[in-house]
Amino acid sequence: MALLREWGLTLGKWTGRSAATLERDSGDPDVTRAREAAEAGDWTSLRAVLEARPESTDRADLLMAVANTAGVERWITGVLEAEPDAALPRLVAGFRQVRWGWEARTGMRAEYVSREQFEVFHDRLRTAETWLYEAAEREPAWTSPWYGLLMSGRGLEVGPVVARRRFEAAVRRDPYHLGAHQQRLQQVCEKWNGSHEEMHAFAREAAFGAPVGTPLGQLVALAHIEHWLALDGDPGVAYMRRPDVVASLHQAADHAYRHPEFAPRTGRLQVFNSFAMAFSMAGERAAARECFEASGGLVTEFPWSYLDGDPVAAYRKHRSAAGR
Repeated sequence: MALLREWGLTLGKWTGRSAATLERDSGDPDVTRAREAAEAGDWTSLRAVLEARPESTDRADLLMAVANTAGVERWITGVLEAEPDAALPRLVAGFRQVRWGWEARTGMRAEYVSREQFEVFHDRLRTAETWLYEAAEREPAWTSPWYGLLMSGRGLEVGPVVARRRFEAAVRRDPYHLGAHQQRLQQVCEKWNGSHEEMHAFAREAAFGAPVGTPLGQLVALAHIEHWLALDGDPGVAYMRRPDVVASLHQAADHAYRHPEFAPRTGRLQVFNSFAMAFSMAGERAAARECFEASGGLVTEFPWSYLDGDPVAAYRKHRSAAGR
């Protein structure tokens, strides 16, 4: 797997680190610049970073970094007032509002979330939808507003028809948008009133319907991880080690990151981390080791947070088990 070794060496040289480290900026210096500008409330710098990466090259990582930055909701409203006809501040405000809403809900199962938390959650998501729709109206060719609406719509439980239409709107504009596909996968999970059958069918159709070398192969790994999560305990372990599950993971890996044409514009680190976790749980030590090497010790919070409250600890544990 010379290609994987090349990725690992490149990442290792770039970071200068051998220990496992949480990488919240996807290994992308533009994401770091966007996050730092958002933290500083520097709209001029943030706008410059966002405008330098047009929709055609996928702004997802940049927008999610801003969305995850506390305090954006306090200063972005002033920008909205100052630029009433501009789409970009509405896009930023909408993404932050979506994330701020999910922060109020927390990651707990619905039965452990209070009515007051749900009220705040839904109120923030409804505000997000207003701004995202305004962004979509001002820039009809943009994918990002529809990506954001997939996240807000799941929280507001807009229903399968509306959710499907939003996904279709996103992929009409960008057929292989990784974030939109990840959100659709969540939408059809059993925990969101979908089913394992629908989830796996979507993952395979999306992954193998895309050209070789795209990161959409990650969807197959994520679907198996979601299935494991639903089973939990020994049944989940047994599921991940089933021969058909192992075979499907290898097939998806061959179609995605193992292919010589693998050079994604976004999501590379998360692809390696997702397959590292899935192969580890499947008992495929050699395949997991390749992914750990390719990740260069850079840990993405998702999906490792499914295993442990500390993603880095979970990564280290499984990397050690894989002999890396």
